[in-house]
Amino acid sequence: MSANRIGVVILAASLMAPIAGCKGRTPAASPATTASPTAAPPTERVVGPLSPEEAATLAVMNDKIFEYVVLHRRLEGGLAKVPVDATPEQIDTFQRALESQVRAARTSAKQGDLFTPEARVVIRRLLATIFGGADGKELKESVLDETPVGVKIAVNGRYPDNVPMSTIPPQVLQTLPKLAEEMEYRFVGDALILLDVHAHVIADFIPDALPK
Repeated sequence: MSANRIGVVILAASLMAPIAGCKGRTPAASPATTASPTAAPPTERVVGPLSPEEAATLAVMNDKIFEYVVLHRRLEGGLAKVPVDATPEQIDTFQRALESQVRAARTSAKQGDLFTPEARVVIRRLLATIFGGADGKELKESVLDETPVGVKIAVNGRYPDNVPMSTIPPQVLQTLPKLAEEMEYRFVGDALILLDVHAHVIADFIPDALPK
């Protein structure tokens, strides 16, 4: 059992601990969305507490995401580094090369590989609590205003180039497990996706993640 998993089972708050950053320079990514707001210490959850069973379930998910990050770093490390003064075209070329490598390495990837079926239940409950609160309606509207509903997405597919990146409400970031810097949570319509930022690839997603 990994140290990450043990820590989460013992103390649900440890789900917020980040995976160590990747070594070496990487292309510019979209604005980071995985850091908790300064007003909310990483050990302080907005929703919860998690039951031991829920904590164990998210620990399994964390283990699977960590395995993905290890693969990502190995593939990214095999590519030529982006120059310090890289042009947008060079950055895009690097990103697409990494995208190709990631997709080729995960040809059998399917929904639920990272967001396991058990984890989806927990995450939907947490999101339902957030968006069912006093300001939940406004939060949901802010998410849906940024990305259209009905966009077709696929595991191991490229994030649609014509769909803007949604802003993730801080309440969500304080509640869900913290991610490595290569990964971000994003909403596409009412789906919660796990985005590989450097490769612009959808690693997994939860459909109908937002409560009705």
